[in-house]
Amino acid sequence: MVHLLRLLIIVIIIYGIYKILRYLFDPKRKLDEAFEKEAYYFYDDIKNVRRNFFITYKGAIFEGEKYLGTTDQAFEVVSIFVWTKDPDKLQGFTKEDFRFLQNEIKMNYPVAKISWKSPIEQLMQDEA
Repeated sequence: MVHLLRLLIIVIIIYGIYKILRYLFDPKRKLDEAFEKEAYYFYDDIKNVRRNFFITYKGAIFEGEKYLGTTDQAFEVVSIFVWTKDPDKLQGFTKEDFRFLQNEIKMNYPVAKISWKSPIEQLMQDEA
């Protein structure tokens, strides 16, 4: 009985350590933390095309929807549509900021055409 109790305590401790480590390395938590600090963070599951990616930058959160298509060589993400849920957070953003975000997206999806939702689209119109 004593051995069983010791084993149970060890299992509970191991499970607690596992949950703490999982929490510390959770990318969604890192995204929330970067948002609070108004820092840059790119949260994406590159292997899963169906899941949207999130970028936090200068206090704004952007969401990107990926679309799979064909290229000359393979199936790849060929189109990305990016928007923000809170356009009021865009105050103070410049074209350079959006170029930076485009370059960061292009690092993971080099053949993708990036489209922005209004009002960002209106600012970036002369980029096309």
